Amino acid sequence: MANFNRVILAGNLTRDPELSYTPSNAAICKFGLAVNRKWFSKAENTTREETMFIDCVAWAKSGELINQYCRKGKPILVEGRLNYETWTSSEGQKRSRHSVTVDNFQFLGGPGQQGQQGDRPPPAADTRANSFDDGPPPVPSTPQPPSPDDVPF
Repeated sequence: MANFNRVILAGNLTRDPELSYTPSNAAICKFGLAVNRKWFSKAENTTREETMFIDCVAWAKSGELINQYCRKGKPILVEGRLNYETWTSSEGQKRSRHSVTVDNFQFLGGPGQQGQQGDRPPPAADTRANSFDDGPPPVPSTPQPPSPDDVPF
């Protein structure tokens, strides 16, 4: 049986990102994301809304960029994988939670929605979490139209 663990969310930060570093000097950025869902309830004849709060973790350069350019309320799109954590509290109770480990992200909104006064727009760079190459992103090749011999019909 094949397995697949992929999450794509668009929402707003619920708090300012918290950046820290591991003992091996890897950046880790933790932030909360609020994702809203709206629908019309025919039974109640009203528009309803629910909000889901999700904990997110971004590593390395992605975490540093999110910490630098995002603040509470800033819209962002994240793509990653669902992670399940368990631990025992200081009172001896078993605790658990789901979080999203961010692999890719996209800043949303315009320059007027940067979240803090004087913010510069984010850099146009590769935002893959596991990309440790600080070089420029690859330039995509211009697609060529297919030749008549390539058309399957």
